[in-house]
Amino acid sequence: MAITNFIPTVWSETLYTALDKQYIAVANCNREFEGEIKNCGSVVKICGVGEVTVDDYTKNTDMSTPQALSDTVMELTVDRAKYFNFQIDDIDRAQCTPKLMDAAMKVAASGLANAADRYVYGLYENADNYITCDDTNVDNIMDYIIKARQMLYENNVTDSSEVVIEVTPTIASLILKAKINLGSDNGAALESGCLGSIGGCKVYVSNNVYTSEEIDTVYHKCFVRTKRAIAFAEQLSEIDAYRPEKRFADAVKGLHLYGAEIVYQGEIVVLNLGITE
Repeated sequence: MAITNFIPTVWSETLYTALDKQYIAVANCNREFEGEIKNCGSVVKICGVGEVTVDDYTKNTDMSTPQALSDTVMELTVDRAKYFNFQIDDIDRAQCTPKLMDAAMKVAASGLANAADRYVYGLYENADNYITCDDTNVDNIMDYIIKARQMLYENNVTDSSEVVIEVTPTIASLILKAKINLGSDNGAALESGCLGSIGGCKVYVSNNVYTSEEIDTVYHKCFVRTKRAIAFAEQLSEIDAYRPEKRFADAVKGLHLYGAEIVYQGEIVVLNLGITE
């Protein structure tokens, strides 16, 4: 049984769609810098503009010489490469519905999405702003979320709609037990992983948020950040269907390239929330 209906572009778009539905960390990143990524090791250059001086204006008086703007360039290296490679035996395919391959692709997309989300949450090690609590509980969880939000306010992050809070299931449980009123903008279904909102900031829950254990305390590396704080770039550089030489089976393999970087340090706070076991 040959693969006669395989169209790489269609499969690629299908996998991208499935990835987008699975993402939590990546979905809350700035992805406008993706451009054309050719291979692992590609570099995406992110340009920024320095401060613009604001002066007093005096009527009938010449302004000062135009300021020469400075620019900044950050490099986002696409240094992560993940692949999938699976086959479906011809007998299994004949006995199952025609949508078996589609289902398998969605499972592959889920695996790729989890790996990418885990990578983004691993950037907690590169963050400048930390707030640590050694004994997080129902009574103080909101205090620390408010402290993180205050830190962002002090860094001129005033639009709550652009701020997301990303926590582990354990921390999410504390928020719910604290009987916080998690609001939503309307009655529509919330997106994947979203509990609701606190003070206009959406709260997301993910198993991919990092934890670390120190003696008898587990620290949860939760994020409070804007959606532009971290830049993420990805490319499904290869996706191929083939017939394994020694099997009567259809097989598909794909290569997922990506990278991420904290671009705006002032717009991300890591809540290092310790819970005693």
